[in-house]
Amino acid sequence: MEITAKQLASYLSGEIEGNPDVSVNNISKIEEGQPGTLTFLANPKYAPYIYTTKASIILVNKDFIPEQAINATLIRVENAYQCLAQLLTLINQSKPRKSGIGSLVSIDSTAVLGENLYVGNFTCIGKNSKIGNDTQIYPHVYIGDQVKIGVNCILYPGIKIYDGCIIGNNCILQAGVIIGGDGFGFAPKETGDYQKIPQIGNVIIEDNVEIGANTTVDRATMGSTIIHRGVKLDNLIQVAHNVEVGENTVIAAQTGIAGSTKIGKNCMVGGQVGFAGHIHIADGIKIGAQSGISNNLTDHSTPYLGYPAIPARQFARASVVYKNLPELSFEVSKLRKEMEELKKNIK
Repeated sequence: MEITAKQLASYLSGEIEGNPDVSVNNISKIEEGQPGTLTFLANPKYAPYIYTTKASIILVNKDFIPEQAINATLIRVENAYQCLAQLLTLINQSKPRKSGIGSLVSIDSTAVLGENLYVGNFTCIGKNSKIGNDTQIYPHVYIGDQVKIGVNCILYPGIKIYDGCIIGNNCILQAGVIIGGDGFGFAPKETGDYQKIPQIGNVIIEDNVEIGANTTVDRATMGSTIIHRGVKLDNLIQVAHNVEVGENTVIAAQTGIAGSTKIGKNCMVGGQVGFAGHIHIADGIKIGAQSGISNNLTDHSTPYLGYPAIPARQFARASVVYKNLPELSFEVSKLRKEMEELKKNIK
């Protein structure tokens, strides 16, 4: 679909600098831009490419100040990254929508199905489960008994949702997600082996949540593991039993959250972060990648980094010292020997 700079600027409430009639039919990365494509600049790291890209139209923030001539047409917007997301959403919505129920599905007679569904082959839907309108369920999805799934959800192939779990509206679960597997609960016995603790709770996922591929969210021992509205979980994340993740929190890949930890609203968590169990993370906390969180975090005025996690600036200073530890160790040993010699001479 061809679209002109003038049309784009009107749709995005932007201001044009350059040829308003230039048109594009695709989107490209700024460093790989080609004629006839739209690109964007949001990260200053990529600013040098704006002068060399061959893209025809570039979305930039209104406060962008060029240092030299730019060949492409610019569209200045309040937030280039958000505008790109808006355009990509529009493109995605224009794709043909799957519909209909495959001939090789297993749906219990007590299940309640909404309207305008897509259910792919080899999907299983259990007893007394309810699926909302406009939801798309791709092949090889297992939905247990008494599961509730809201409207306009997308469940990609290979997802497993265990009995009694609840999925809200407008949720997206990527391939391989497992919702409601048993939490890791075992009681040590005097004989040295372990007694399994039955996990009789469930998982509640509220509206507008997206969960990345092969992420697992365990059911609660009692009560519910809760992922609140607007949360975005990346791929390969482990959420243990009775964890609670607050609204609009985002968590990057390979993070592990131990049981009964509570993470607040609007937090940002980097990749490979490990959370100990039974701790509380306040609203608005930011945590850098590969950090270890062993205690409560309450101060949202500073990001945290390291293991155990400390304020990021303090971690940066400590890293400099750590890098110099071999030399410092050598100097300390040298000074110790000199002091011993001095003591001998004094005696």
